[in-house]
Amino acid sequence: MEKDLIEYIAKSLVDDPASVNVSVIEGEKSTILELKVAADDIGKVIGKHGRIAKAMRMVLQAATAKTGKHTVLEILD
Repeated sequence: MEKDLIEYIAKSLVDDPASVNVSVIEGEKSTILELKVAADDIGKVIGKHGRIAKAMRMVLQAATAKTGKHTVLEILD
C-alpha cells in the first residue's frame, strides 16, 4: 500500500512517469521506501527547500500510523 501511494504521488509530479521506481526494504520495526526518478525530475520530487519531499513523508507517515511500523522515504539520485 505504501509503495503504491508514493509511486502514484511521484508519477503525478514528474514529466517522465515511466522512470519512477519505488523499491521496498523491509526490516523488523521499520520499512524503507527508496524512490528513484529520472535525473531531470529530481527537483520536481524534492521541491523548493524540500517542501514536496517533506509533504510526501508526512502523507506516508499518516498512511502508516495505524500499523505502528516506522516508514522512511529516501529519494535517490
